[in-house]
Amino acid sequence: MAYTYMTQEGYDKLVAEINELEGVQRPEISRQIAEARDKGDLSENAEYDAAKEAQGILEGKISQLKGILANARIIDESSVQTDVVQILNKVVVKNVKNGAQMTFTLVSDSEANIKEGKISVNTPIAKGLMGKKVGDQAEIQTPGGKQVLEIVNISI
Repeated sequence: MAYTYMTQEGYDKLVAEINELEGVQRPEISRQIAEARDKGDLSENAEYDAAKEAQGILEGKISQLKGILANARIIDESSVQTDVVQILNKVVVKNVKNGAQMTFTLVSDSEANIKEGKISVNTPIAKGLMGKKVGDQAEIQTPGGKQVLEIVNISI
């Protein structure tokens, strides 16, 4: 069984999303289905078909999120170390070729958000950085080609 490691914050967001889907969106779709059904002939009722399709997508998403939640393991953030790169670390790296610095926080798949600088531990960059120390270089194959990143800082 594969666990999904996440922060308490990520876990709480997932629970809130499931509650929103089940408590707000599910009843709304049920109302739309009932309304479309009241309009008569279901064989040629596009509104009914659309609402049923939306219901199927919603139920699939709820099921998927509940699966993630069932396998979730909350990481005790106080036990996270900074001697080597690991999940929940904030890592400052420098592109050896052009000197550009980037900062990433390594998180679980469900918490990844590139706009916030949070990347999944399952991305090529994160996999290349895992286990490295400050000063180490990681050679990473990305879609844009091979990059060499030097670890400048590891923090929480």
